[in-house]
Amino acid sequence: MSTFHLSRRSVLAGTAVAAAAVSLPLAQGRAQATATPAKNGYRWRGAAQGGTGFITGVLFHPSVKGLAYLRTDIGGAYRWDDRTDRWTPLTDHLGWDDWNLLGVEAMAVDPAHPNRLYLALGTYAQSWAGNGAVLRSEDRGATWKRADLTVKLGANEDGRGCGERLLVDPRDSDTLWLGTRHDGLLKSTDRGATWKAVSFPATPSATGQGITLLVAAGRAVYAGWGDSDGTSANLYRTADGTAWEAVPGQPAGTAAKVPIRAAFDRHTRELYVTYANAPGPNGQSDGSVHKLRTTTGKWTEVTPVKPGGTTADGSADAFGYGGVAVDARRPGTLVVSTNNRWAEIDTVFRSTDGGRTWTSLKDKAVFDVSETPYLKWGGDEPKFGWWIQAVALDPYDSRHIVYGTGATLYGTRDLKRWAPQIRGVEEASIRQLISPPAGEAHLISGSGDIGVMYHERLTASPSRGMASNPVFGTSTGLALAAAKPSYVVRAGWGDNGNGAWSNDGGKTWAPFESQPSMAKSAPGPITTNADGSVLLWSFGTGNPGFRSADNGKSWSEVASFPKGAVPVADPIDPIRFYAFDTTTGTLHASTDSGRTFTARATGLNSGDTEFQLAVAPGRSGDLWLSLKWNGLYRSTDGGATFTKVGSCWASYTLGFGKAAEGASYPALYMVGSTESITAVYRSDDEAKSWTRINDDQHQWGWIGAAISGDPRVYGRVYIATNGRGVQYGEPAR
Repeated sequence: MSTFHLSRRSVLAGTAVAAAAVSLPLAQGRAQATATPAKNGYRWRGAAQGGTGFITGVLFHPSVKGLAYLRTDIGGAYRWDDRTDRWTPLTDHLGWDDWNLLGVEAMAVDPAHPNRLYLALGTYAQSWAGNGAVLRSEDRGATWKRADLTVKLGANEDGRGCGERLLVDPRDSDTLWLGTRHDGLLKSTDRGATWKAVSFPATPSATGQGITLLVAAGRAVYAGWGDSDGTSANLYRTADGTAWEAVPGQPAGTAAKVPIRAAFDRHTRELYVTYANAPGPNGQSDGSVHKLRTTTGKWTEVTPVKPGGTTADGSADAFGYGGVAVDARRPGTLVVSTNNRWAEIDTVFRSTDGGRTWTSLKDKAVFDVSETPYLKWGGDEPKFGWWIQAVALDPYDSRHIVYGTGATLYGTRDLKRWAPQIRGVEEASIRQLISPPAGEAHLISGSGDIGVMYHERLTASPSRGMASNPVFGTSTGLALAAAKPSYVVRAGWGDNGNGAWSNDGGKTWAPFESQPSMAKSAPGPITTNADGSVLLWSFGTGNPGFRSADNGKSWSEVASFPKGAVPVADPIDPIRFYAFDTTTGTLHASTDSGRTFTARATGLNSGDTEFQLAVAPGRSGDLWLSLKWNGLYRSTDGGATFTKVGSCWASYTLGFGKAAEGASYPALYMVGSTESITAVYRSDDEAKSWTRINDDQHQWGWIGAAISGDPRVYGRVYIATNGRGVQYGEPAR
């Protein structure tokens, strides 16, 4: 899927944006009352979509039947249990300040101690990201202890499908190794509690790959090196845990490639290594597979198909090799995957004779994606997959193979029939949320990578899959007409159009007959007025807004619309729109159906790129403005004036739901801070007081994109996460 998921600003579709009358010092904006916890707590679940993100690693436990672990690039780690046929999330406890730790760089298990699990966390290695950390568990991830690192990791950087970069030493369960991208090799001798850099014979470069894999081969440890200059070694080993050396006789041509993954066959004493000319998941055009007989030092090339041929239509068959796994029960049986093979489509090859001959499992594969129909991507049949760098073979079942893609995890138990083995995993980066006041669906979501989904049920992946006609990769805008909720519009990145409308609440779609020229290169947020007769579409910083009054058949520029602003419609009055210009701190309003905009409140907080203007449902001109560091503000006169809400000092996103029994005003839901922590809150009294409704085990990192209550179910709330899909909560009964 997307190579960069991080969303630092996302606005709730169908709401508006306002600003602070004054910018208050932090102390002045603090809450005056303590938020109370929900009386009986909340029950939290993920709205089922089914994967929807890059699976970067899968690890079967070698000593426990039916136990496996899975890692993702931005959505944390999971544990598999055969008894429930489901993955359990293990890192949802990571909170707002630890958002960078939701990316899992590597995993490790201890074959001698089945309950031990280790995770190396850190999403980005950039200067603006925090340092990494290692979590260690003695109960399979039910509880954790944490060791903060002084280096950065890169679970969502290039090369994130390599590895594992974390390993329990085969000679000593108290010793762990961690390969980093920029800081060489780290070692722990106290089961991950503390870490120190140790000598390694290669020097990191600026590529950001460093050590790409660590694997045990008997009592020796091998390390792949991704920063080779093209002539030096890229595979190293230690036999005693102290001295490292380049592995002798490395195959010709591999020095210019990156070792992607490795697996050791303990029966034949052979180490299999996959190579590509780039770390992936993108950019690979060449690769190979080699094996090393560790007892003799003999290398043999066992590449199933060499890249570089020509397809039937004349395209270059360029690709690299990615995953590799060996059969713990059958000597010489293994699987490897191609990666970045767009012309012929990626595959998994299987060999039962040590790589002398191979069979492509794609050729006879039969797929059942009935549980996750979006995998058809608007077509009739699913692809075998892409970005296949995570491949695993069940040590207790030779016919149970799984492989990760950019969107799911496929599994087979007979080498022919494949289906997503993804229950419980939700990794979408959600950008927009709508909970319609009527109709079949209680939720419509807009995401990075998988466009828009119409959720008939929250417990099953949408039966219609992704919204098609056209299919979007990433959704940039989603809104419904407040007085005509059957009318919905969306915008996003698509190959055959960037905007669409629906007259049946989002079940089916039709593309706009035309679109502004900049829609293809910079699609942005879109909204519709209360009765669905007017559309306003914005196209990012510096670009004008456009208006359509004929359902997208024609568009005209709105010269007075603040460039790059997010348009928001009044839910009652169809001639009113609002837009907040953060560059000047000015709220603009239209009272002529979006033809012209004039400034209303001025002197508001400016320059804040994380803001949201929301309009209370069922009320005209009742505006709420969330500002990252300046709290929450309200206007009841259509944006002419704003008053600061004193009950919170930081507000990141705000939404509305059904009013509490006996209350006349909708329930408010907020991701923000009433005291010292960022949490999820509900207010039943127009923000006079707040109740915290999430808990320390349900935090999901950065959740500032969107939040929405359900207008038909009091207490139900939907939260957009950046890597854990849509999380929804309901009061515990």
